[in-house]
Amino acid sequence: MTVGVMAPEFTPSSGLRALAAAMDVYKRVFVAGPSAPLLSRSNPVRRSGFDLDVVVESVRTEAEDVRVVHLVAPDGGRLPTWTPGSHLDVFLPSGRQRQYSLCGDPADRRQYRIAVRRIADGGGGSCEVHEALLPGAALRIRGPRNGFSFVNTAPTYLFVAGGIGITPILPMVRVAAAAGARWKLVYLGRSRATMPFLPELVGYGDNVEVYPDDEYGIADIPEVIARAEPGAAVYVCGPPPVLAAAQRCTFAVNPTASLHTERFSAAPVLDGEPFELRLARTATTVTVGADETALAAVRRVFPGVAYSCQQGFCGTCKVAVLAGEVEHRDRILLDAERKDRMLTCVSRAAGDSLVLDL
Repeated sequence: MTVGVMAPEFTPSSGLRALAAAMDVYKRVFVAGPSAPLLSRSNPVRRSGFDLDVVVESVRTEAEDVRVVHLVAPDGGRLPTWTPGSHLDVFLPSGRQRQYSLCGDPADRRQYRIAVRRIADGGGGSCEVHEALLPGAALRIRGPRNGFSFVNTAPTYLFVAGGIGITPILPMVRVAAAAGARWKLVYLGRSRATMPFLPELVGYGDNVEVYPDDEYGIADIPEVIARAEPGAAVYVCGPPPVLAAAQRCTFAVNPTASLHTERFSAAPVLDGEPFELRLARTATTVTVGADETALAAVRRVFPGVAYSCQQGFCGTCKVAVLAGEVEHRDRILLDAERKDRMLTCVSRAAGDSLVLDL
């Protein structure tokens, strides 16, 4: 029998208190402060958050409204390593910042490959890639960063990709196949013409099942998830309805599975309350609806405002809050920043209004 003993209350020594204070100062100056970019320069051996110059080696059409871009180092040297599920922040010539999954071979250090679907009514980034990005163009990227990590120790895998959601899944399939793991890919899309990388998947034989909507109808996601073996790691990337269905049914269908998802668009706002945003620099007031984000409301007034992930983890849309209390829903702000900063793509007013430095 084990007897629990209550530990005495811990009182930090003066040395520990001094160390904590020093670390807090370091974070304020070197991480969160306005001089951080100068004092804490990028380190290209890290796999998260560093900046790198690259050149567009080639651009080609891969599927209907999908273009593949190959990026290489200006000197032809080796690029930083990455793991399946990683993405790049790409700074386009216009200044727009967008995130794209790496969809090539993680073992190929000579190039990065991304694929971009053209969204005509989006924020303009995909149209710029399709219409203006040419071989030889110089770009700046940040990363690779991984928010959709591949667990390489699972007993078996089920991959479910919808449309352009194949991009982070494809390297996972490559690694799982090379390791001799048990796996299956279910690839969904509107039509074969719109589904990129089909020729690359042919070599995997019966491990890959392709179900275009125009041939088979809309997929039954619970039936798809039910194909996962007990204990499987289930990876799903695709449109919001596919993700939502997978999240609703996976553990009911297979209680021993683990579910891993990534979305390419903002999550719907389901529990919001309307509030007012006052943009101090222009004395403009906009109303944020219960079902929209603060970013969406700001973009009605300033369409060119900077943003990228729309999911609260990249920090591109961070803005100073001059008045009002914030309901923070992001995943990256430091505690000190939460007093007077917010990410407009996900966070909201905790009360009736906010005043932003915009």
